[in-house]
Amino acid sequence: MPRSVAIVTDSTAYLPPAAVVRHDITVVPLTVVLADEALEDGTETSARRLAEALQQRRPVTTSRPSPETFAAAYRAAADAGAEGVVSLHLSAEISGTHDAALLAARESPIPVRVVDSGVVAMALGFCVLTAAEAAATGASLDEAVACARKRAEAIRAYFYVDTLEHLRRGGRIGTAQALFGSALAVKPLLELADGRIELTEKVRTASRAIARLEELAVEHAGSGPVDVAVHHLAAEERAAALAERLRQRLPGLVEMHVSEVGAVLGAHTGPGLLGAVVAPR
Repeated sequence: MPRSVAIVTDSTAYLPPAAVVRHDITVVPLTVVLADEALEDGTETSARRLAEALQQRRPVTTSRPSPETFAAAYRAAADAGAEGVVSLHLSAEISGTHDAALLAARESPIPVRVVDSGVVAMALGFCVLTAAEAAATGASLDEAVACARKRAEAIRAYFYVDTLEHLRRGGRIGTAQALFGSALAVKPLLELADGRIELTEKVRTASRAIARLEELAVEHAGSGPVDVAVHHLAAEERAAALAERLRQRLPGLVEMHVSEVGAVLGAHTGPGLLGAVVAPR
């Protein structure tokens, strides 16, 4: 029996494929363009090709989905029997994806609630899963949105990057943009704040920065039930080691996801990215 509330998101949620299938979530991909080749975000191929392109300093750009793509997703939900759609997307401060979804929602045959999560990666993914779980238990459209928003307020996402150069190029660094130059001599720690990527701390070495990233994650997780995601780009061993340490240090850990980010987020952070998303329940 079809759910009355369908869930739509975008590829920057980096949801585990099994979770997408289990919760019947529609994922609309963003696009990354490497030189003159367009690839769908969220695929293993696009992440690998992106890392190669950035290391070779080849031009990389990203683009949002078209309103028509979202419109098709909303029509498909209606055709499948849904009475409404919760459409959750990455921060509108980072991408125009939210605006494209809003345009499509105006023409939808069923009500659509477009939500600017204010976050990205599994910070968005955990909000999507929360909305999907609420919908599965019979929550209304507005109730599912409220559940997702409440989860978003509790989530923190911390990122280590080898350099701020890629964020500077893409204009995504917010107030930290003014620190470009001197900041390149240190290892920056970033946090999502008010929908933007902000510089949290400057640490002298990579090992100290990653240790501090771990401490921030543990501090926010506390001792209660919590879900965690560890993200990386071309840093698989580093991510696996961080995930294992967090498993040992978080007594309330419920779910742990470890994954490589897709090309859209990776284009703005560069190879070597390491992130920890902490989502208290």
